[in-house]
Amino acid sequence: MNFFDIILWPFKMAVSWVLGAFHTLLDWIGMPPESGWTWTLAIILLVVLIRTLLIPVFVKQIKAQRAMQALQPEIQKLQAKYKGKKDQLSRQAMAMEQQALFKQHGTSPFSACLPMLVQMPFFFALYQVLIGAKGAAERNEGISALSADQVRSFENSELFGAKMSDTFLGSTGDNLNVNVLIVSVVMILLMTASMFYMQKMLMSKNMSEAAMTGPFAQSQKMMLYVLPLVFGIGGINFPIGVLVYWTATNFWAVGQQTWIIRNNPTPGSQAERELNERRAAKGLPPIGKAAQEAEEAAAKAELKAQRQQGQRQQPARKNRRKK
Repeated sequence: MNFFDIILWPFKMAVSWVLGAFHTLLDWIGMPPESGWTWTLAIILLVVLIRTLLIPVFVKQIKAQRAMQALQPEIQKLQAKYKGKKDQLSRQAMAMEQQALFKQHGTSPFSACLPMLVQMPFFFALYQVLIGAKGAAERNEGISALSADQVRSFENSELFGAKMSDTFLGSTGDNLNVNVLIVSVVMILLMTASMFYMQKMLMSKNMSEAAMTGPFAQSQKMMLYVLPLVFGIGGINFPIGVLVYWTATNFWAVGQQTWIIRNNPTPGSQAERELNERRAAKGLPPIGKAAQEAEEAAAKAELKAQRQQGQRQQPARKNRRKK
């Protein structure tokens, strides 16, 4: 057992135990244990559980992203300050000032990747469990917390004619399986398209104008194209079960992000303007940046009215009585 396997061992035990428990529960309520749909639903329930447990991490990500967006004017000032200075001392000074800003506002450039980074050990653990199902079934062995019977059940289950442990690459050449190829391609397209849509929606709806320029915007654009590409290429080696897991994860994330953008948008974003338009149509006051601007405008108008009223009410000068 190598170092990587030692790190993943507790995650493999947790993931396999939860997956087996959900499969047992679905079997108990009457779903056929050998069906691919039963195992697919068990994987989806695993996603729901993991994503529910990660809600505090998601909330922290949202706060860090918004702090990062609010920092963009300061970051741009810092870049202008060190523009043209390419010596090592200037670069170090700029990096130290950036780190001080990040620390002061409790954020970092990698805040957007936080939920994905937390999920990766579970993803790799599930990958190892599912990719080893075929060999374990042939040896009549269990995998981590899955019993030998559960491993055989999983290996014999099919989704549209594709076994849950089959992969796109493993179903080409001499082992050609059209069903596996079709299911894999459809799942990969759904996985990458949902990932692209989620990032595109974030950039077009939930980023302030200040955040649309500078390094933060560049990192978001990179994520828009790089992550779907990486998962699209890597997906050809993912078992069907892992593709189900990651596609379900992305659909959950899209729904979660849609709710956040609609009901609690970033201040100064397009989503906030749309929310205030809906509130205005219902006769409700604006929120966020629009509310702040409205308060400031009202305060200025009130101050101006007070000044004008004071000028009108100045007492008339009385003539002195002649002696």
